[in-house]
Amino acid sequence: MTIKGWHRTVFRLPRTLRWRLFLILFAGLAVAHALSFGVLFLERYSAAKTMMLGNLEKDVGISLALLDRLPAGERQQWVAMLERGNYRYELGPGLPGVPEVTGLGQEVAETIQTAVGHRLPITVETIPGPRQRVQAHVTLSDGSQVTIDLRPRVMPLASWLPYVLVAQLGLLLLCTWIAVRSAIRPLHRLAKAAETLNPGKDAARLDETGPAEVVDAATAFNAMQDRIAHYLEERVQILAAISHDLQTPITRMKLRAEVAEDGPEKEKLISDLSEIERLVHEGVAYARTAHGNVEKPTRIDIGSFVESIVFDYQDTGKAVTVPRTIDAVITTRPHALRRILTNLIDNALKFAGEAEVDTVRTPDGKICIAVCDRGPGIPEGQLEAVLQPFYRLEQSRNRDTGGTGLGLAIAQQLALAIGGSLSLKNRSGGGVAAEIVLG
Repeated sequence: MTIKGWHRTVFRLPRTLRWRLFLILFAGLAVAHALSFGVLFLERYSAAKTMMLGNLEKDVGISLALLDRLPAGERQQWVAMLERGNYRYELGPGLPGVPEVTGLGQEVAETIQTAVGHRLPITVETIPGPRQRVQAHVTLSDGSQVTIDLRPRVMPLASWLPYVLVAQLGLLLLCTWIAVRSAIRPLHRLAKAAETLNPGKDAARLDETGPAEVVDAATAFNAMQDRIAHYLEERVQILAAISHDLQTPITRMKLRAEVAEDGPEKEKLISDLSEIERLVHEGVAYARTAHGNVEKPTRIDIGSFVESIVFDYQDTGKAVTVPRTIDAVITTRPHALRRILTNLIDNALKFAGEAEVDTVRTPDGKICIAVCDRGPGIPEGQLEAVLQPFYRLEQSRNRDTGGTGLGLAIAQQLALAIGGSLSLKNRSGGGVAAEIVLG
C-alpha cells in the first residue's frame, strides 16, 4: 500500500454527514478544551513552582541559621518541627548520591545554595531511585553535618480537577451530539419527503417551522411539490381533453366510411379508425386513472373478489384459473382494483393464451395478488420500462400484437392510487408474474 493510500485509509471520514459533523465539531472543541487546560496547567505549574522555590529559599535559610546557633544537644528536637511536606532535616551525612542534578532538582539545588550563600559549606547530590530525590549536605559552624532530604514535587492542580475535566468532556460530547442531531434532522425529513413524493396523491407537506434556513428549504420543497402536481394535472387534463375531443371526428369519419362503397379500402379505413378510437379510449382511461383516488374505499373479501373476476373470464371460455385464495378482508377501492386485474389478465391472455391468479399473504402481513402466465417473458432490462405510458415491447404498428402501450401504465397508475404497488418479474421456466401488493 502506498503512503497516499495509507493516509486515505487511516484518515477516512465516515460516510454519513451526521458522523462527519460530529467528529469535526467534537474534535475541534476537544482540542480547544485540551489547549485551554494545557495553558492553565502550565500557568499553575509555573506559579506553584515559583511559590515552592520562594518558600524553600526563605525556610531553608531560617532553618539552617537556627540549627547553626542551637547547641548540638538541642538540635534533634528542632529537626522534627522544621519538617515540611516535601523535605525534612536530618542530623548526619545522609546517603551517598550522584553529583549530577537535573531538572527540577537543579532548580532546588540552586535555591538552597542561594539561601545558604557562602556562610556554610554545602554540596547537593541526587539519590538514585524511582522518584526524584535530592539531598543537600550542609556543614555547620561547629563542624557537624545536617542533611536536607528533598523530594521535590509541584502540585499545580487540585485532586478533584480531573473529575471536573471528565464531566466537561461528557457535557461537550452531549452538546455536540444534540447540535448535530438538530442540524441533521431537517435533512432527514427533506430526504424522506423527496423519497415519498407522489404528485398524483395528496402528499403531506413539510412543516415550515424552525430556524430560518430550515423554513426556507421546507417552503421551497412544498412549492416544488405544488408545481409538479400542477404540471402533472395539466398534462393529464391536456391528454384527456385531446382524447375526448378526438372521439367526435372519429365517430363522424366512421359513419362516413360505413356509407361508402364496399371494398378493400373501406375495410382498411374502418380498421384504422377503430384502432384510433381504441387508442383514444385508452388515453382517456389513463388520464382518469391519474386521479383514481376519487373512488371511496370499501371493505371487501379479497378471496371472493378475485374468484368473481376469474369466474367471469371462465364464463366466456377464457383459460383463467385461480390455484389458491386466502380469507382476508381489506379496505381498498374495488373498481380500481378490478381494472388493474382485468388489464393484467387481458395482457397475459394476449401473449400467453392463459393466466393464473394467485393470492398470498406476504411475511409482513400484506396481500399479494400475482397474475402469472407462461408467455415469452420480458427482457430483464425492460421490466420497469414497460410500466411507462405508450411503451411497447413490440415496436410494430400492429395494435393487435403491439397494443397501445397503456395497459400496464394504467394498472401501475391505479395501483399507486389505491396505495399499493405493481411489479413485474420473469418466472423460472418462462413467462411473467405481475404482482400487486396491497397494504
